[in-house]
Amino acid sequence: MDDSLIPIAEEQTAEGAHLADILVRRAGLSETQLREAMAVQEETGEDIGRILLRQRAIDEIDFLGALGEIFDLELKTSLPSDINTDFTSQVAIGFLKSHKMVPIQAGDEHFLAIHDPYVFQPLDDLRKLLEIEGVPCVLAPHAAIVNAINFAYDMTQDSAEEVMQGMDEEDPEALFSEIEETSDLLDDTSDAPVIRLVNLMFSQAVRDNASDIHIEPYQNSLKIRQRLDGILYDMLQPPKHVQSALISRIKIMAKLNIAEKRLPQDGRIELRIANKEIDVRVSTLPTAFGERVVLRLLDKSSILISLADLGMPEDRLEQFSRVIRAVNGIVLVTGPTGSGKTTTLYAALTTINSTDVNIITVEDPIEYRISGIGQVQVNSKINLTFASGLRSIVRQDPDVILVGEIRDTETAEIAIQSALTGHLVFSTLHTNDSASAVTRLRDMGIEPFLISSSVNAILAQRLVRIICSHCRQEYEQ
Repeated sequence: MDDSLIPIAEEQTAEGAHLADILVRRAGLSETQLREAMAVQEETGEDIGRILLRQRAIDEIDFLGALGEIFDLELKTSLPSDINTDFTSQVAIGFLKSHKMVPIQAGDEHFLAIHDPYVFQPLDDLRKLLEIEGVPCVLAPHAAIVNAINFAYDMTQDSAEEVMQGMDEEDPEALFSEIEETSDLLDDTSDAPVIRLVNLMFSQAVRDNASDIHIEPYQNSLKIRQRLDGILYDMLQPPKHVQSALISRIKIMAKLNIAEKRLPQDGRIELRIANKEIDVRVSTLPTAFGERVVLRLLDKSSILISLADLGMPEDRLEQFSRVIRAVNGIVLVTGPTGSGKTTTLYAALTTINSTDVNIITVEDPIEYRISGIGQVQVNSKINLTFASGLRSIVRQDPDVILVGEIRDTETAEIAIQSALTGHLVFSTLHTNDSASAVTRLRDMGIEPFLISSSVNAILAQRLVRIICSHCRQEYEQ
């Protein structure tokens, strides 16, 4: 998690010491970690909590729990989604965003969710504005507050139907002149229907935790779908006549050539939605009825999970934990697109990351920023590919190398040679099972004796759909 999302305002040394004592007890903070953080604090004057969070010595829940003990506040790790918007409609979203607080009224529950108990004046102002002086405060994680804000506020405060109704009344040619670049969807106040539709589309996808958005043109219609937990669902169906303007808007945001409609194009959009940084990979493809666009969404603020949280059986987790601590060889993770392969490898790297190990990665894209690890972004425009990046990495004295994906023979050969010369290599392959990974390497021209002598383990995985945490009910036989 980005440490800038955790505002800490320890104004008194004694209070800071009290917080440190609680963190030692709650989070198992070691004396070494505490001394290191205090040394940084003496040099920089930063808050001890911010330092510990940045160093990943504690997590957000432990930190908020410690603040809860100091201020005698309840900690809620999640907030209800069925929020009564009577209160939020009276408050500017910018105010709630900047101070990370939201009034919650859901059923019999009525409270103020806050992220920083030190924001006395804004909290006072909010209570007076809403006339809720007696409503209690609770602490909540930043992500939970952002989600609550997203539920309470539509990004444009218009429904999809209202936006598309405006499009029906709009001259299609006029839509192009209204397209303007934006960097923050929540702060965008444009009245242009296309801009409002794109903002609505992105905000709904982020709120629903969608992994992809598909914009699909047909002969007489235009359909927008989103992928949730591996399955595509209908999202919106704008009028056909706004197809060109809608796609042009996205191409402008991705800095693509809006005049080129005959060739596929790839680009990237960086968005901010309710203080969440979203990286969007854009792919366009010419079809019989216009350009088809697929948007892959990556939430940069997502928290890295540990190996123990991946859901592996205990015996498999023990095996995998041993394999990732080998001094050399290749560890491959296989599975279809979107099955969590990169998440598993990041969890493995986080487990073995330490000051005495040099870890370098080459990725496309860099999905998580990990402190203490050198990460290289592939850039095909300047011929920085997986193969060329890997070739340079082996000259950087690495102990551990992560290659985002083995796509071609050259990358496979360099990875094999790196493993045989004393490096531990992690990578992914797009195959359906572990056995098929060997076949895939053979198809790339890798000799069987090289595969057998370099590959330590192949892990195949799938994402398992889970029951909604808000809807699920205990089954009674």
